[in-house]
Amino acid sequence: MGDGRGPKLALLELTGAERDALEALTRRRSTAQALAMRARIILACGRGLSNSEVSRLLGVSLPTVGTWRSRFVVHRVDGLYDEPRPGRPRRVGDAEVERVIVETLESMPRNATHWSSRSMAAATGLSQSTVSRIWRTFGLQPWRAESFKLSTDPLFVDKVRDVVGLYLDPPERALVLCVDEKSQIQALDRSQPVLPMQPGVPERRSHDYLRAGVTSLFAALDVVSGTVIGSVHRRHRQQEFLRFLRKIDASVPADLDVHLVLDNYATHKTPAVKRWLLRNPRFHLHFTPTSASWLNLVERFFAEITNKLIRRGVHRSVVALEKDIRAWLTVWNEQPRPYVWTKTADEILTSLATYCKRIKDSGH
Repeated sequence: MGDGRGPKLALLELTGAERDALEALTRRRSTAQALAMRARIILACGRGLSNSEVSRLLGVSLPTVGTWRSRFVVHRVDGLYDEPRPGRPRRVGDAEVERVIVETLESMPRNATHWSSRSMAAATGLSQSTVSRIWRTFGLQPWRAESFKLSTDPLFVDKVRDVVGLYLDPPERALVLCVDEKSQIQALDRSQPVLPMQPGVPERRSHDYLRAGVTSLFAALDVVSGTVIGSVHRRHRQQEFLRFLRKIDASVPADLDVHLVLDNYATHKTPAVKRWLLRNPRFHLHFTPTSASWLNLVERFFAEITNKLIRRGVHRSVVALEKDIRAWLTVWNEQPRPYVWTKTADEILTSLATYCKRIKDSGH
């Protein structure tokens, strides 16, 4: 079958044993991602797809597809493994490399939560530098860990479709605002003066600090324009949230509906808030799923103000901190930058489903 460029390609036929071997490479936890992708390329070619179709399907370049197709035709499954490089012969065989990878991915040392290059070297009889090279080659970093939490909201799918639909296709004659509160922002003063940056020397500050109190930032991000309606309050109760709703109401033209994307915090659902919403029917609330704050675009704005003002700021009082937050909001709104949501609900749900299949006991 041809790919629209160059001569017609011969149909790539796979034996049952070859297909089983390739599928095993795509599933096995110890397989390097590069090798797994090569196996997916050959499986796709074996279904009769052209090089260009495989390229689009798997998101790899056309030359990459052509290279591994050609290698497979000549050497079959063995051709998917990296060829020996120039230089002295390898002293560590494939079996030893595989053992390091399998041990890293599928076991733990007796006296630690993860492997170090030193402990893996002791367990396998290889040198520490050899273990480190194998890990670098296959992108393994046992010392790193990231946190995650899967939402167990029974209405997860419906809420994702609702919120993402607002982002990708905002309703006419309406404003979509992402709302949340960044609570417990501390006014911190360093115990000693900050030493300014100099050529070759970064800014330096004492590791300890003096606490001067806390405040909360209430923010509503317009998903289209990027402007932010903000308020700072010392407390974080329904009273403050109602005051913020009234500020939003006064800030948005009366002829527009207001769609608020917000989380499931109890303050957002009190009887007083519900009564206010009944008296203001142009307000429509859209709740994100529980444990899914990443779906609220205002969290990206909070990261912005944290990185550029709060984290390295020095404030001797809450009043000074609140003054700086208000000034920062003013400057932001002079040249707002909207955050563009690109993933569809189907893409998000498919990605999460794929991830759940890769982890044990996800319950999904």
